[in-house]
Amino acid sequence: MRSEKKIISNVLKGSLGNLIEWFDWYVYASFAIYFAPSFFPAHDKTAELLSTAAVFAIGFLMRPLGSLVLGKYADQHGRRAALTLSVLIMASGSFIIALTPSYAKIGLFAPAILILARLFQGLSLGGEYGTSATYLSEMASAGHRGFYASFQYVTLISGQLIALGVQIILQMTMTEAALTSWGWRIPFFIGALGALVVLILRLSMEESDQFIAQSKKAKGRLRDLMRYPKAVLTVVGLTLGGTIAFYTYTTYLQKFMINSVGLPKQQVAWINFAALFIFMILQPFAGALSDKIGRKPLLFWFGGLGTVLTIPILTLLSHVKSGWAAFGLMMAGLIIVTGYTSINAIVKAEMFPTEIRALGVGLPYGLTVAIFGGTVEYVALYLKKINHENWFFIYVTLVIAISLAVYWRMTDTKHTSKLDE
Repeated sequence: MRSEKKIISNVLKGSLGNLIEWFDWYVYASFAIYFAPSFFPAHDKTAELLSTAAVFAIGFLMRPLGSLVLGKYADQHGRRAALTLSVLIMASGSFIIALTPSYAKIGLFAPAILILARLFQGLSLGGEYGTSATYLSEMASAGHRGFYASFQYVTLISGQLIALGVQIILQMTMTEAALTSWGWRIPFFIGALGALVVLILRLSMEESDQFIAQSKKAKGRLRDLMRYPKAVLTVVGLTLGGTIAFYTYTTYLQKFMINSVGLPKQQVAWINFAALFIFMILQPFAGALSDKIGRKPLLFWFGGLGTVLTIPILTLLSHVKSGWAAFGLMMAGLIIVTGYTSINAIVKAEMFPTEIRALGVGLPYGLTVAIFGGTVEYVALYLKKINHENWFFIYVTLVIAISLAVYWRMTDTKHTSKLDE
């Protein structure tokens, strides 16, 4: 039995890798408003953003493959080995983007290389999610699994916060022309170098006892996963509304506030930073609460309030003129989404046995996120382009309602956890 000190040390090392992977992923979203002209020159700002959003979605398409390949690898060769490999792949993608010449210099090769790099990063992130959720869940002490597993989203949000922090610093120290010309490359270099540092840390992580105990079993086989169709479909259903709501409030809202509401870029960056910082702090409190009262009450919080309040929140936000009002509405949405983000990792990990846990957590999640989460920005921007932006609000509400129905029918995994077997 590991001491709490050892558990914290391993969780920290695993989480730091998660942080840098998500920093690298979100840098793309945060700086798209600056590098879009370098890869997709156009006279229409929405058209430029639509092109970068399409590449963002393409990166998501690789996540199911990453979940499959690295999930099988994690179940067969260990969580530590898979987490180390995923951060190495992410570093490579960031270096490629940072060094790619603009469209003006190499023409169509520029967006082609960008797409290739995002495919690498999507592969990495697809493997990172399932393996990281599995590792944190297996490392956590019984009775505190919700708390420790919530740090997956603490570090996920931290990666986005640091990406926004770098953006704010560069906005304060560089002109917009310089940022658009070459300054946007700086955060990609930072992410790549950070990933190499994390690579060294991950090499010193301990393997989970549950994986070691299963050393003689056949592991990571897709046909074994298919023996759990109900669990696989439940992961899809509980992820559906959560991933669309999460990417709506954490990724698309930045463009929405600039492109639709008309708030200044720097003000929007500060609004996003403050709201996401509070959102990050909420995660372990909500995770710890689930250890006391169960997982389903938090899922009901998200599903119920998300279904009722999404349209009012986004409609009001589209008409605000004050930064404080925009912050308040964004924060309201994020507090609702906390019911999903804080516990979704542990809920999924508790559904599958050790020998297919990384694959079971990652693959159905990766497929759902690829189809729905990765297309959030593209769907929203397309509906704006055809002058029906309010249809996007209805779309988000409907998918959250579908997930609410899944939460109603599923068992509370705190009481049926396969981590206890």
